Amino acid sequence: MKLNKMAAVLVGVAMISGLAACGTSAEKKETAASVSSEAPEEKALSGDLTVYTSQPEEDIQALIEVFNQKHPEITVSVFRSGTEEVVSKLLAEKQTNSVLADVLLVADAATFETLKKEDLLMSYQSSELEGIGSDYYDSDYMYTGTKIISTGIISNTDMASEPIISFKNLIEESVKDNVIMPSPLYSGAAAYNLGVLTRTDLGWEFYESLKDNGTEVVKGNGAVQTAVVAGEKACGVIVDYMALRAKADGAHVAFVYPQEGSLCVTEPIGIIKGTKKEELAKAFVDFILSEEGQQTTSEIGYTPIKSGVAAPDGFKTVDEIENLTYDINTLVETREADKEKFAELFQSQE
Repeated sequence: MKLNKMAAVLVGVAMISGLAACGTSAEKKETAASVSSEAPEEKALSGDLTVYTSQPEEDIQALIEVFNQKHPEITVSVFRSGTEEVVSKLLAEKQTNSVLADVLLVADAATFETLKKEDLLMSYQSSELEGIGSDYYDSDYMYTGTKIISTGIISNTDMASEPIISFKNLIEESVKDNVIMPSPLYSGAAAYNLGVLTRTDLGWEFYESLKDNGTEVVKGNGAVQTAVVAGEKACGVIVDYMALRAKADGAHVAFVYPQEGSLCVTEPIGIIKGTKKEELAKAFVDFILSEEGQQTTSEIGYTPIKSGVAAPDGFKTVDEIENLTYDINTLVETREADKEKFAELFQSQE
């Protein structure tokens, strides 16, 4: 009997020990599983990134400043000029296999379509596309719009005798020799506008009438802003943000979205094919398209392209703008011919 009792005790001890061992093993497995399911820390990105852009210097630097709060180890260098000059530089670099740009941020989709055909762009479907209409990015994800820039009419309120609310008002006798506009040979937005307007009811007759009415052609939108604010011209064709910023600064000017509709460019962003800074470029694109980036865009003074992000005071939102546009493929195919015809028409000024 004593032996049997002793055996029972030994068996019980063995069973308890086994259960304890099993529990320890299970706990270890559970702990290991918990650790492996935790998301790994995002690797900090660092290095140099080069952006080619037509954005005003202060605006691109404002975006970079906020971007660097998230990615402080990425140094962003910028080359900026008018869209046409930026693209000319890029194409020249391609010819010598010495492209320096990693990211391109310029005026309009037509420009990017041309570069797409030149095989200069890399496909990248950003994770930040939600809220951006499919009309505003390439179906192959070669580029995505970043903002809505509408071309409208700026007027000096001390000079304009009648309200300027339509493109047709710019060819009336009341503003003869008092209208100014940017050249499509320099400004990408102006080149886009030329392609669209000449294919509406206005046609080339509108540009011929502008010439006959003494309209002055200048290099870019900045020169239009300066002339109208200074009272050198009564009114002009200009992108929205330049006119509305001048008004906010106290200038005696008004800006209208024309009755015919708004000529909108989206200043797309794209990554240059073959860049050695692909991850940095993707991070920059993602930031620009993110809600934070779009809020920054609004704070700088542009209409965000992302639905639901508020536009600055005085601006229409992306959902309020009546977009006056035309088939993008036609605009691309005829762009150079349109510019040549414009140059011939205004040759005394160009």
